[in-house]
Amino acid sequence: MDDYLVTQQDSAEPRLLVYSRTAGYRHESIPAGIRALRLLGARAGLTVDATEDPAAFTPAGLVGYAAVIFLSTSGDVLDDAGRDALRGYMAAGGAWLGIHGAATTEYGWPYFGGLAGARFARHPAEQTATVTVEDRGHPATSHLPATWAWHDEWYDFRASPRPRVRVLLTVDEASYDGGTMGADHPVAWCHEHGGGRCLYTALGHAARTFAEPAFLRHLGGALAWLTAGTLP
Repeated sequence: MDDYLVTQQDSAEPRLLVYSRTAGYRHESIPAGIRALRLLGARAGLTVDATEDPAAFTPAGLVGYAAVIFLSTSGDVLDDAGRDALRGYMAAGGAWLGIHGAATTEYGWPYFGGLAGARFARHPAEQTATVTVEDRGHPATSHLPATWAWHDEWYDFRASPRPRVRVLLTVDEASYDGGTMGADHPVAWCHEHGGGRCLYTALGHAARTFAEPAFLRHLGGALAWLTAGTLP
């Protein structure tokens, strides 16, 4: 499959690593997500490598990546050596972006829970809900209106990440059926963890999401903040 290719680590160009291995539920949107991230990277002059091979996670293998992106990963997707490599990458000032199913990953590894900020618990049926933009001063959300109608799969988390993170978006549970977190339901946030920058967005369930301009700008702004670069 052409989308799942790790290029050689011999380029001085800044790169992004997209990791989409699944050991549990697999989202059909993963190929669309990779294409979208390749587009965002190309617009910014960044090479985007995509893989599902845990062998990519070595200290040498992660050198040169401006950010590592977990795209709807699920279950245990790294071995012990890979976990150590990711921890070392973050300690050296790395950046991590988690998209949607990334919160369903590595439940047995406490460090990853801190990286993601919260762990997935459940979700109701995919539906339209009202999103509140809590922080319009962040590049990932500055383009959005104060409230935003969005169709997605609304994750409930085992515990709210607040106040450990900077919450960017919340969803109004009164605007859809099946939410269980109550009045304060974060769905996107950023923070620092283990020496590096992290951002997680629960949005991005369906393939069509990755063709929506508002969502692409959300991801582009997230990457701009993570890499301190300028992405559209």
